Amino acid sequence: MDAIVQADLLEELKGKLQITWTDEDNDFKKMILKSEAYLSNLTGASFDFVRELEPKEILLERCRYVYNNTADQFEVNYRHELGRLILNVALGKVGVIDGTTSGDV
Repeated sequence: MDAIVQADLLEELKGKLQITWTDEDNDFKKMILKSEAYLSNLTGASFDFVRELEPKEILLERCRYVYNNTADQFEVNYRHELGRLILNVALGKVGVIDGTTSGDV
């Protein structure tokens, strides 16, 4: 993930959490990277979080759960969204698998 995308995600996450201070920015950046890795491991794909809004929203929600120490409930509460994301990756609608971009099949 490039620095510009990470900075945009950081600001969006902080807005979602209603956080205005910068003390935890490094922790949030790590949280974003770990959530990106989580989605990548789950789907076998990488995502463009600027263009693809569905994976972006799921990433931000996972960060919110992690921040609130409820990560163990994320998969339970988001199973439908995660299932839809996995299906959309498999159909080539979102994500990049092995160099194949969304829509290229």
